[in-house]
Amino acid sequence: MDTIARRINALSKVTKKLENAIDLDPLIKRLSDSNVVLLGEASHGTHEYYTWRSAISKRLITEHGFNFIAVEGDWPDFYRVNRYIKQYENSKNTSAGVLKEFNRWPTWMWANWEIETLLNWLRDYNTDLSAHKRVGMYGLDVYSLWESIEAIIDYLHLHDRTLLPAAKRAMGCFEPFGDEMGMAYARSLQRFLPKTCENEVISLLSTIKQRAPTFNNDIEASLNMEQNAHIAHNAEKYYRSMVSANQSSWNLRDNHMMETLKRLLHFYGPKSKAIIWAHNTHVGDARATDMVFDRTVNVGQLVREQLSHLNPKIVGFGSYQGTVVAGSEWGAPVRNMNVPRAIEGSWEHLMHQTGKGNQLLFLEDVKENELFSTPIAHRAIGVVYHPRYEKIGNYVPSVLPNRYDAFIHVDTSQGVHAMNVYVDNTQLPETYPWAF
Repeated sequence: MDTIARRINALSKVTKKLENAIDLDPLIKRLSDSNVVLLGEASHGTHEYYTWRSAISKRLITEHGFNFIAVEGDWPDFYRVNRYIKQYENSKNTSAGVLKEFNRWPTWMWANWEIETLLNWLRDYNTDLSAHKRVGMYGLDVYSLWESIEAIIDYLHLHDRTLLPAAKRAMGCFEPFGDEMGMAYARSLQRFLPKTCENEVISLLSTIKQRAPTFNNDIEASLNMEQNAHIAHNAEKYYRSMVSANQSSWNLRDNHMMETLKRLLHFYGPKSKAIIWAHNTHVGDARATDMVFDRTVNVGQLVREQLSHLNPKIVGFGSYQGTVVAGSEWGAPVRNMNVPRAIEGSWEHLMHQTGKGNQLLFLEDVKENELFSTPIAHRAIGVVYHPRYEKIGNYVPSVLPNRYDAFIHVDTSQGVHAMNVYVDNTQLPETYPWAF
């Protein structure tokens, strides 16, 4: 029996069929003793990843008291979501209204009907809870440079005009780069212009942090102001790192996500519990992939290293075949693309060959098996996708028992149901062409 056949045989003995919410019982039990649960996805455009993550999140919230969901998305956009689901004053009246304000390409990542269903559930769940016990939803990402500075200025106009000069100095420094601020700023540095905006954003962050406790017009105003200031600071570093051979913009981005997560855990208190939604490339421990060779880290690795006392658990996702929503190039119209059958010998192929359909695998069940101790190809689809070329660049060599604690396999997937919203495709928030 060859290695592939032996691996299929070993998996068929331990994987569990996953057909409905009841089949999640063993997984929920395993996750219940964790304070940080990371839920991945193998693409940003697969219906089943969103629905299974929603089902898991709902049970962790209702049965085990998890406090918030933090996602691979922009803070200002999700702060509006957070205000909506917590029913704050001056928030949007409908979930669709909130999601249609997500206008940065790729809009379908969050402006989709699967997320709208979750938001409505969260809002209903929060209805009878006191303000301090309501479940929140936040964005972890670093891209919203312009939007975060604008949010700071808008707030200060209403609540503390004495701090406006520092915010306007930061805005003024970036203003020459227009709506495409981040990328235009990076390109200006590529032309070896000596002027950066580093001092302006450092000054803004310092000023906001000193005065943050006074921003108490509502329960989360101080958190929001300080986070937007951190974004301005870290986003400037992120775009500056794009032209530096000695810095990794990926590492800056994932370290920012980690800092944001820790800030949220602190805000919710010493016993707080978090659910993270992000691509497998962010939540699956980087040390179990070829990312380790160029010293690239990610949130999954950082959580295991820095928050081990919270007993973090990571759940990865993958699919064998189906369809996915993606673009053929950056800013291209959204398309529902075919996902070909996974390559022979990959994790997706091995799971499919067990014949069980959708499945749940606990990686501890194969951790000691030498058949799974070496890297095996594991599919990863970004927002830019070319199915016919995917064998070249869409598989990450992974030692799955070290990358995740559990793995959910979808045998045949379908594309997420995107909303029809205005798209601003001038912003390119990623240095990697596959844009995870």
